[in-house]
Amino acid sequence: MGEGLCPRLSCSWKNMEKGLNDAVSKTKVGKYFKLDARKSTFTKELRAGTATFLTMAYIITVNATILADSGGTCSVADCSAPVNQTAGPDCMLKPNEGYQSCLDKTKSDLIVATVLSAMIGSFAMGILANLPFGLAPGMGPNAFVAYNMVGFHGSGPISYKTAMAIVLVEGCAFFIVSALGLREKFARIIPKPIRLACAAGIGLFIAFVGLQIHQGVGLVGPDQSTLVTVTACSSTNPVTGECISGKMRSPTFWLGSVGLLITCYGLMKEIKGSMIYGILFVTLTSWIRGTAVTYFPQTLLGDNNYKYFKKVVDFHKIQSTAGAISFTSFNTSGAWLAFLTLFYVDMLGTTGILYTMAEIGGFVNEKGSFEGQYMAFLVDAGSTIVGSTLGVTTTATYVESSAGIREGGRTGLTAVTVGFYFLVSLFFTPLLTSVPPWAIGPSLVMVGVMMMKVVKDIDWENIKEAVPAFITMLLMPLTYSIANGIVGGIGMYIALSLYDYIVRLMAWLIKMRGMVVKERNQVSATAGADLAIEVI
Repeated sequence: MGEGLCPRLSCSWKNMEKGLNDAVSKTKVGKYFKLDARKSTFTKELRAGTATFLTMAYIITVNATILADSGGTCSVADCSAPVNQTAGPDCMLKPNEGYQSCLDKTKSDLIVATVLSAMIGSFAMGILANLPFGLAPGMGPNAFVAYNMVGFHGSGPISYKTAMAIVLVEGCAFFIVSALGLREKFARIIPKPIRLACAAGIGLFIAFVGLQIHQGVGLVGPDQSTLVTVTACSSTNPVTGECISGKMRSPTFWLGSVGLLITCYGLMKEIKGSMIYGILFVTLTSWIRGTAVTYFPQTLLGDNNYKYFKKVVDFHKIQSTAGAISFTSFNTSGAWLAFLTLFYVDMLGTTGILYTMAEIGGFVNEKGSFEGQYMAFLVDAGSTIVGSTLGVTTTATYVESSAGIREGGRTGLTAVTVGFYFLVSLFFTPLLTSVPPWAIGPSLVMVGVMMMKVVKDIDWENIKEAVPAFITMLLMPLTYSIANGIVGGIGMYIALSLYDYIVRLMAWLIKMRGMVVKERNQVSATAGADLAIEVI
């Protein structure tokens, strides 16, 4: 009897599923999303959306953590100061309860902003473009804004509000370019080796961030002699991050390493949501109080964080990052350089990812275009505008969308499902804000690993392509600047190309000289013949 029960239940479930799929495909929803035309079903799209969300949900806490490192709208005014004293500017770089409290609120704002921008972008992609692509704030632009433009805790040359104004203007420019159909043409202006090296260089930069103490697992720290060194210390300088004692004895580092291994094992076995599982293991372990790896130590700040964490379900209203835009300091050379860098990264990265996902899904035709392309470009650009008003950086199509495509996602219902999951996550802010840096660090390293795949497409035998590409990748992590890598790579490519240009110019001048001399000789010969005729 037991042996026959399972087959009957399975058969019954399949019949119910088939009935549901047939019913939905005949409705207005099914016809709008072209389920039959694209040979898909309602349940298949739901599974695809679930797979996509599981593989990209890590961005909720990762993006908020990275952008919170900039300090957001927090300032010296938020610092706690001793009685009858005022706080100095260095309070933002040293442990300070008042400033940390502001950072915690900012991180909560950024989590909600990340979720909202991802939800709106995914819904729009599914409903307007009818494509199975999930959108969220992209890795790369967020690191550029946090660590190069605004700087760690506001130590950079541009304020957070000005940075968001730059992102807004960049999004508007990107939208106009997309509307005019110039997006792909602009992307092709940059030499191919530089385009490929940018992705790899940003990957190295992000991985480097994930290895540091303030933003990741804490394996790498500063050193007076060698600039950087291995740390993972049990005791570190809270201001500089330098190792005081117990090198390679940090409990949180080893816990983060286990999370990295879990993620790697999952990806090796092609388990969907592997990055989430690694983050979950480290996070759940860190939520246990009274341990060496707890995220809630027995301090005033730890107690406050734990009190908020225990709410579990809570809708957090954005208080500081929404509408935090200022054009006061926009018209400076630094701001315009940042704008051009963001525009360039957005142009190359988002366009390339969109085409790649379309290729994987089999949407690209023999002319190199795909159905819904124009609207997809507009949604991609428009999502950045929405995200900037909420306080986050460039919103783009995610490569993790390939997980849903592999599950059979072929229509916008997949993207709508992703958007629905982001909507649900809005109500779990207390849990999402309690993910520790050593849980985020391994995922940043894995993002770096995935972004390094493009180096295989660089022609390393061709020095003219290899050197600029290598300079681009090298400068990004070593100078802690994505812009420096781009400028250095393009500069080197132009310098190496000058030889070819000069040779071509010389060949052209020689050819022109020969033509002039030949023409002059012909004129002289004609004149001599005319003179001879006159004499005769």
